[in-house]
Amino acid sequence: MKLLPITSLVLLSLGILPAVQAETSTKPLTLTDIMHFESLEKPVIADNGQVLAVEVAPDRGDSHGLIKHLQTGKDFQIEGGSDPIVSKTGRYVAMAVKPSLLKVETSDAKAKKKLKADMVLLDTQTGTQTKFERVKEFVFSDDGAHLAIWFEADEEAKKDAKEKSEGAEDKPKAEKVKVDKFDQGRRFSLVNLSSPSQRVDVEHVTAYHFDKDSRRLAIAVNDIEAKQHQLQLIDLKSYKKSTAFESQNQQIGALALSKNGRWLAFTQGDASELPYGRSYQLSLVDIASGKIRAVPNTKEWTLNRYASLNFSLDSERLFFGRVPEVSQQLSLKKIAEEKNLYDKEIVTGQRGLKVWHGDEPRIKPHEIKQYEAEQKRTYLAVLHLGSNNVVQLGDKTVPDVALSQHKRYMLASSDLPYRKMITWAGFYQDYYLVDINTGRKLPLLTQQPSDSDPSLSGDGKFVVYYQQGHVYLYDIAQGRRTNLTQSLKVSFADEDHDYPSNAPGYGFGPWLKDDAGILVYDKFDVWQFNTASKTGFALTAGQGRAQKIQYRLEGLVDNPDEPTTLAYNATVLLHGYSDKTKADGFYQATLGEAGVKTLMEGEYKLTVLGRSKDTDTLVFSKERFDLFPDLYTASYQAPQQAVKQTDLDKQRQAFNWSQAELVHWTNGDGKPLDGVLIKPTNYQAGERYPVLVYYYELMTDRLHAFPQMKVNHRPNFAWYVNNGYALFLPDIRFDIGYPGASSVQTLTSGVQKLIDMGVADANAIGLQGHSWSGYQTAFAITQTKMFKAAVAGAPVANMTSAYNGIRHGTGIARQFQYETGQSRIGASLFAAPQKYIENSPVFYADRIKTPLMIMFGDKDDAVPWEQGVEMYLAMRRAGKDVVFLQYEDEPHHLKKYPNKLDYSIRMMEYFDHYLKGKPAPAWLSQGEAYVEYKADDE
Repeated sequence: MKLLPITSLVLLSLGILPAVQAETSTKPLTLTDIMHFESLEKPVIADNGQVLAVEVAPDRGDSHGLIKHLQTGKDFQIEGGSDPIVSKTGRYVAMAVKPSLLKVETSDAKAKKKLKADMVLLDTQTGTQTKFERVKEFVFSDDGAHLAIWFEADEEAKKDAKEKSEGAEDKPKAEKVKVDKFDQGRRFSLVNLSSPSQRVDVEHVTAYHFDKDSRRLAIAVNDIEAKQHQLQLIDLKSYKKSTAFESQNQQIGALALSKNGRWLAFTQGDASELPYGRSYQLSLVDIASGKIRAVPNTKEWTLNRYASLNFSLDSERLFFGRVPEVSQQLSLKKIAEEKNLYDKEIVTGQRGLKVWHGDEPRIKPHEIKQYEAEQKRTYLAVLHLGSNNVVQLGDKTVPDVALSQHKRYMLASSDLPYRKMITWAGFYQDYYLVDINTGRKLPLLTQQPSDSDPSLSGDGKFVVYYQQGHVYLYDIAQGRRTNLTQSLKVSFADEDHDYPSNAPGYGFGPWLKDDAGILVYDKFDVWQFNTASKTGFALTAGQGRAQKIQYRLEGLVDNPDEPTTLAYNATVLLHGYSDKTKADGFYQATLGEAGVKTLMEGEYKLTVLGRSKDTDTLVFSKERFDLFPDLYTASYQAPQQAVKQTDLDKQRQAFNWSQAELVHWTNGDGKPLDGVLIKPTNYQAGERYPVLVYYYELMTDRLHAFPQMKVNHRPNFAWYVNNGYALFLPDIRFDIGYPGASSVQTLTSGVQKLIDMGVADANAIGLQGHSWSGYQTAFAITQTKMFKAAVAGAPVANMTSAYNGIRHGTGIARQFQYETGQSRIGASLFAAPQKYIENSPVFYADRIKTPLMIMFGDKDDAVPWEQGVEMYLAMRRAGKDVVFLQYEDEPHHLKKYPNKLDYSIRMMEYFDHYLKGKPAPAWLSQGEAYVEYKADDE
């Protein structure tokens, strides 16, 4: 270690000199370092809170699994491991092991299709790892004692079958059985984890299902070629198999087992029919007696291959999906003989045509995108097992019923009346209460915005919903609505909403047990309302609003089977986010008592990632710009006593790193604004630096976020500050009707603040944005010459042409985005044409003084890439400095790693040239001539 002189030691003791770190070599951060930088993905904790598993994934390369036994402190690794699942007790962890990146990259297209993932099973007591090859799916039984493994189709078996078929040309056609891919079974194994030698292997399995109490496993065995169809039950204690149903010609579809162990439900259909048009029938097996009860279809309703089966947890009801009729695969007549060449029906049948009608509910591209989902749509029905009565719940008028464990009513919704107005007004739904016993639908809410879903209470007595700034309680039995918040002097509408539409609410917390109450959020506080008295109080005692801390319940047990309800006096964990400091904390409150207890708070960001189901063990991360978000575990009651379980921050410590700080300023119209400033590493006060402005809308919640260590369409913050740039992330506040002008005002006032602080070099300010901020970037340079270089990814350049465009990813028209959505014009193109022109950068291209680089993927599924062409051509015609990067076959965000890496390199070269004065690379000074490359395998 290098020693300080005596005088320096004296100054250090007085706090005048910074402390010297332990001797560590720091190095410049490179793109290669970023490619290797590992992140923690998909953490999972055992139900008993004893074992934690997580995927450790580099930006480019192969992941590995990290497993920690929290009691013994033992660590395990699974090379190549990803997507962990953990058994209930934590004794076993299973992970997928995907083909290595090198294997993928060195394989040709045909070979890549054959690459399949393996699976590794780890015993956390012994450290033993067992590998299973070519695994499609794997799952533990609920008690964690058994592992089901469903394998990929056997390539060798398929090859043998093909050769067998090719050698059977002389056989009659009737003997050649063609099996649709949907009907093909796969090899399946069931492993007893307490005695791995006890194992069941079955071929031709198409479906399987564990019961909730881990008594049995049901499997569907379908071998159409051999005319063998069996529904088998495996006893999970003895591992003995029994046959519950068998047939020579009935393909078995969906399966379900009731929790009480009495019922096995399944669907079956004629195996000789292709699955696309096959009608199925629902049947029930009484497991004790072996008797089979058929649930016949009706003239109005039948089942298809997409029917799913779900028993209620009390085993009293079976929910399943039905359809009015089974869709048949359409086919066109082919030209087979001379006369067909002149048959108008046959010839026009070969046409390529889509008819767009003005009164259709959906525009044609949206209809096409929804076609597959509509083919798979089923309408929920329920079989009451005691009465053997079937009730249809969903139908073509009210198609969407939310499956739940409620015993009397379920929530249902329909967007059918609003499908046409989606085009310009956004998304709305009508909501209903569906009586489970009769199917009767009670209208609840009309034209409710899609971001304001109602909530049905745990016992199904009440519904709470938000409308126009207030929270309402609907008493189902009395048919009475009560405005819970009308007497409160607090807004429950989104206070930061700056769109030309009604502000949504902040949502709801969980219900209390026995439907005694409901928790509701405003911007800052948590409110507890009593369903009997219809009164409420601020559970957080107004401290949230007073201190500008946004409180929300966290760490509740995630139970997908039934909604979480809280005891009347439950102690709950709150996550708090400070609107002033942008920092997080954990707090505690007790239901029924107003007040908040601070558990931990500081200059960091906290993210709850999970909680064990059977204990109060919490998993969370803590991060800062200069602190990697490692994983911590703690008691739900005492997160301040957390134990750090991972140490990936050591990666960061190998490099010079910067810190983020909050900057405040006042806009030109007097609005107070905030932004995040990240100074260059080795920043020297008094020296001015090039600044890269990166933004979108509100950005300051990222103050304490660790930078995303990935190569993508964004500038990597750590890389830029390590290369001498300051990063600035300002909050953008918009004025309805003038998104472009309000953005420019915020950007210029924020940059001026950095100049006034002595940080920014006024002659070296760069601007980068993508999508919505790509638009803002393109517009900003038409209004100011403050920026010396700009990069706009996927920008809208011309609102007048984009207004009548299509979002190709969803097939939805873009009109709603301008009238009520993100673009915030607030009116149609016909009603306010001047606003569309005023906010479109293409009309002011002749004013631009700033060099602009435009980036688009030419398969952009959100913004038509022709918008980039418009901006490029306008600037080219005006003689402006412009370059356009067209990445082939790429969507809105670059997906192919070579393109992401290329764009990152070019972006840095671009800013280095214009902001640092480095020589321009050849592609920037001269362009690149078009060439075609011959693939190596051609």
